[in-house]
Parts: sequence; structure tokens; C-alpha cells
Amino acid sequence: MSALWTSEAFVAATGGRTVGRVPDIRGISIDSRTLDPGDAFFAIRGDRFDGHDFVTAAIAHGAVVAVIDEQHAAALSGAGAALVVVPDVLEALRRLGMAARRRTGARIIGVTGSVGKTGTKEALRLALSRSGRTHASAASYNNHWGVPLSLARMPEATRFGVFEMGMNAPGEISALTRMVRPQIAIITTVEPVHLEFFGSVEKIADAKAEIFEGLEADGTAILNLDNPHFARLADAARAHGARVVTFGAAATADVRLVRVALHPDCSCVTAELFGREVTYKLGAPGRHLVGNSLAVLAAVDMAGADLALAALALADLRAPKGRGARFRLKVGEGTITVIDESYNANPASMRAALALLGQTQPGPRGRRIAVIGDMRELGAAADDLHRALAVPLAEAGVDLLLGAGPHTRALYEAVDHRHRHVWALESEGLRDELLDLVRPGDVVMIKGSLGSRMGPLVEALRQRFAPVEQGAA
Repeated sequence: MSALWTSEAFVAATGGRTVGRVPDIRGISIDSRTLDPGDAFFAIRGDRFDGHDFVTAAIAHGAVVAVIDEQHAAALSGAGAALVVVPDVLEALRRLGMAARRRTGARIIGVTGSVGKTGTKEALRLALSRSGRTHASAASYNNHWGVPLSLARMPEATRFGVFEMGMNAPGEISALTRMVRPQIAIITTVEPVHLEFFGSVEKIADAKAEIFEGLEADGTAILNLDNPHFARLADAARAHGARVVTFGAAATADVRLVRVALHPDCSCVTAELFGREVTYKLGAPGRHLVGNSLAVLAAVDMAGADLALAALALADLRAPKGRGARFRLKVGEGTITVIDESYNANPASMRAALALLGQTQPGPRGRRIAVIGDMRELGAAADDLHRALAVPLAEAGVDLLLGAGPHTRALYEAVDHRHRHVWALESEGLRDELLDLVRPGDVVMIKGSLGSRMGPLVEALRQRFAPVEQGAA
């Protein structure tokens, strides 16, 4: 395996002083539990943990160098591996990330949006990989440490780079995009997410538009023409010299949805891309993914990759854990289908998940069961936004609702009493009810913000019931 960073380039980029001989670096890590032998370990101070407390563990797991701050240099000088000592470890990681960006000749795509960032990034990774070496952010590494970490891990020979950028406050995307410096910037959509911190959807749109501040000269902005904030975003993009490319169902979109057939486990799509018709299969279901796939095709085309290969690759798209992943479990003499949407939630993604549940046909005597936790960070509008989900829940044909959280109470009370099953203040209060409730043929969708802790309910089902082997009848 070739080095990701030579010793000389690594030390120069981080700007630190060395203790011991620094070897070439195979990878970059900030987590002692998951690093690989040959990695450099950055001892970042987080909200709950200080990476300096895990330097010894990182070295025991194979780290060949640790990047630490001056305050800990004396205590760690005999830790057993080389050290690079810097004034600020996170800043050293940023410096390394920016050095990775400077040295690459890759086409760089930045992705943000209120909903669909991670899915769009993963679809781009899949689609572009057919045309050349592609590097993309891991998981949802889209914040002040995730973006520089993802950049620092980008090999020099990369042909396409895809980086997700998120935010909770104004100015955060501005700092990230100036590191990434994309030639292509995608905003999937703007929705009422993080309202608690912004106060209005317009301010959210302005924060998302910060992605254009780092756009390279003659860059391209790919925007959702169907979104009500399109004009605001387009004006911001053009103010930074960007070419605006549109996608959506609108007749005037540059990448236009012509027709779609939605199925429980996939979607079949025909789109028109600058006058060229392309038909493809999306391997993961959901109308929301169809819309974002149009942005993916636009970015593939703008990046100079092979559009036909990219369209074929999208058939292999799969929803990840917590973001729509499906699996079946044995219950009694039959099976249930579980749709795991437990990673996060906001009004737009909740509507999309309910629509997906509505697309999924239960088995004989089966029911559609929605297990919903609070959507967080919605401010004063939280109860109203939860209550409004009663309409898409009814449209999806949901038979039973299990709700958890103070705001979800507003939804629970708005639903027809025939479809209410149980409400609890916390998700743990639903566990036994859910396990006792399910029966063969049921489809269970579990969704809520990460802080609502809906994931343990998914795991409780997995622990109680045996999995159905893939491909089994």
C-alpha cells in the first residue's frame, strides 16, 4: 500500500516540531478504536473527550505518529511512537486538509442542503467511481473536524472528490467551503431544519448559500428548481460568479424528471439532461432520492465523467443504516419488514419516510406501523410542525402510530384515535410495546432525530427476532 503522505509532506503541512523519526503515513485517524496500522493519530479535543487521553491506545493499535499539542508534549514524549507537536491539533488537521486540496488535480464537488446531503454524496461516490478514482467524505463527516479529516484522507491521485458540508449556525459552511474549494456545488433543498438557531427558512437558505463563497472561478452551482428558495440561492450563486444548473420536475429544469415508477425497493427513472434522455434504475426506493439523483447526474456531467456508466451505477445504490435501510425479520410463522430511518429527522425527511412507508405493501393481515420520535431543533414551531405530519401519515395509510417525545405528542393527538397505539415521553417507553405488537406481514418504519434515541428500538427488534437471509423467500 502506497503512502498517503510522505514524512516530509506531512510534517510540512501540519507545521509542527517532531519528536522522534516520523515515517510515511498510510492514513489519518482521530479515533483510536478504528485506526489502522500505519495511521497518523490526531489528538483532537472534542466536546466530551480529549484525544490526548487516547494517544497511548492509538499507538497500541498501530498509529505510527501522534499529532499532539504543546501542553501534552512532555507527558507523551515516551509514548512509543513519533510525535508531531503543534499549538492546536484541530488547526494542524485543517492545514493538512488544505494541503491535500492544493496538491490534487481532482474535480471537487461540494454538497449541502437541509435534507439529502449524505445520500447525494454516496450516490455521487458510486456514480463517479465508474469513471475514475473517487474519494468522498466518510459517513456524515460534514462539520468543523469531519471536513478537514475527509480532505486530509484524499489521495493525491484522486480524480473526483466529493465532500459533504453541514451546519448548525451561520458562518459554518463558509469556513468549510473555503477549505474544500469545490468546482461544483450542490444544494439539494432548503427546508425548516435548525429553525431553533436561525429563526426563518430564508436565513437557512442564506447559510446554505455560503457554499458558493469557496467555489472556484467559473464554478457551477447545481440547484433545485422545485424548491421555493431557488431564486434566492441562484442570486447568491451568480453573485459569486457561478453558472447555475437546475434540476427538478419543472419543465424548464436543465436536468428534468420526465417520468418515474416508484417501487417498494427501487425506482425506475427517465430524465432529460440538457436535451439528452437517460433512463436508469435507482437501487434504493423513495421519491426524494429520485429528485436528488437528478442533481447527481448533473454533477457527473459537469465533472466530465461518463454519464452512461454513472446511470448504470445508480442501480447499485443502497440506503445505509439509519437512513432508510431495509431488512426482514422472522416473526412467528412469517416475517416483518423494518425500515430503519432512525439516524435523524426533520419535517421534509419525515414526510419522505412516511411516503416510503406508504409505498411499501404489507403482507397478508400485515399493517403499516410508524414509530416516530421528536424532530429536534425546530424552535417555537416544533409542535405545529409535528402536528402537520398527521396529513402525510394518513396519506401513507399508516395503521398504527407509536410516538415518543414531548413534541410528538402533538402529532399523536392530531391522528385519528383508531390509528393511535401508544405514546411515551422517551423512546425506551415504546420498546416493550413495539416488541409485543409486531406480527407477520407488518411493515415498521422507525424515525426520529438522533437525540430522540430511536436507534435502540431498531436494535431491540434485531435482538428479539432472527434475520431473514438475503434472497430467502
